[in-house]
Amino acid sequence: MTEVQTEFPAEAPLNCDLCPRLVAYRSKNRLEHPGWFNGAVPSFGDKAAELLVIGLAPGVTGANKTGRPFTGDWAGDLLYETMLKCGFAEGTYAARPDDGLELKGAMVTNAVRCVPPKNKPNGSEVNQCRNYLNSRIEALPTAKILLCLGKISHDSTLRAFDLKVKDHPFGHGTEYALPGGQILLSSYHCSRYNTNTRRLTPEMFEDVFNRAKELLGR
Repeated sequence: MTEVQTEFPAEAPLNCDLCPRLVAYRSKNRLEHPGWFNGAVPSFGDKAAELLVIGLAPGVTGANKTGRPFTGDWAGDLLYETMLKCGFAEGTYAARPDDGLELKGAMVTNAVRCVPPKNKPNGSEVNQCRNYLNSRIEALPTAKILLCLGKISHDSTLRAFDLKVKDHPFGHGTEYALPGGQILLSSYHCSRYNTNTRRLTPEMFEDVFNRAKELLGR
């Protein structure tokens, strides 16, 4: 993995200013919705996690509103339902950060910590935020499986380990060994578009989490 700069902790500051376009969008959302979280969303889960789930970025009415990854939108409904079913979470998911949901042996983060317009970060924003992804991985030495949701997350994680994307193509259910001994496991993103078009079914998504369990010997 690339060297982690000491000025980059595992979590981005609430008002991270690295990406001008995202800062402007955050400011717009704050004016329109002052009661929302509207900041760089921190990771959520077990600090001794063996499974690190890496999403794309906060959704504007999901994590950007609630302050917890994948909380408040369709993607979170499917993600946490699947994690509960596969034993990586317990409690009840009610799309609120105070719903009492707990992750067991798992943590959820995003490749980009601030909400992008139209849910689409650009390449420079993904690159800028990779310092926090690097730091998050480094701060979780117990992680054995990095489960990436979508190609952007997959590619950014490969680059965090200085691996070439062309040599490790993204696909649903792909697995690659990482230099630190972890395994990169990837899935189509659990977005409403992917599930509505049946590119990703709940069964396909569950299969990936069951594979993570198998790899972890759980």
